[in-house]
Amino acid sequence: MGYVFKSFLLAPFVRQVGAMYVATANGNDLAVLKELIEAGKVRSVIDRTYPLRDTAEAFRYLEQGHARGKVVITVTA
Repeated sequence: MGYVFKSFLLAPFVRQVGAMYVATANGNDLAVLKELIEAGKVRSVIDRTYPLRDTAEAFRYLEQGHARGKVVITVTA
């Protein structure tokens, strides 16, 4: 959420236009998404994986803005 507030505070000084968007899921869209995933046409891109004990390091990596995919925190039993 910090990114959202920062973008609105900086809006008067930059040319980019930002807007809030909240997605609403419906059954038809979810069914199509399910079919695409099952067909292998959609896949997630994982940039890095961190164990739970390194969560702070994972957030530092995200804040640098260089992530090219999802950053995953793994939890083991």
